[in-house]
Amino acid sequence: MPAIDWSEVLGITVSPWELFLRGTAIYWFLFLAFRLVVRRDMGAIAISDILLVMLVADAAQNAMASDYRSIVDGIVLISTILGWNVIVDWVAYASPRMRRLLVPRAVLLVHDGTIMKQNLRREFLTQDELEQKLRENGVTDLAQVKAAYMESDGAVSVQKHRDKG
Repeated sequence: MPAIDWSEVLGITVSPWELFLRGTAIYWFLFLAFRLVVRRDMGAIAISDILLVMLVADAAQNAMASDYRSIVDGIVLISTILGWNVIVDWVAYASPRMRRLLVPRAVLLVHDGTIMKQNLRREFLTQDELEQKLRENGVTDLAQVKAAYMESDGAVSVQKHRDKG
């Protein structure tokens, strides 16, 4: 069994600034890609949560598999990704103006029993998928729906007319 080279395991083999830059670039690229493309498939989990888990898992795997040659390199990269996630969440919470940029707005899918087909098209949601989501919310007839929205997390919320069921 070969001896462990502790200076390689615990030392810094890649510049922390390079790791910070790489982590930052990948975080923001994937954040924008998910923000613009993948929203409806996320269900009840926020995009940033999935992004965080995916990036941290990859960064941790690389550090554990010695692709960086050092645990400290992996810790720097994971810290960068965690830091950006905390900053994005805090900015979205603290600033309504930034929240509009960082968190997708709810999209109206049904208004007073009428399906907003252009919004379904924009969200790549079929009428069958919409009807399934309405049934999951206890709606059996479109006339029951005052408004239905695709929320920022991809879930569909429904407001029913009070006098129609």
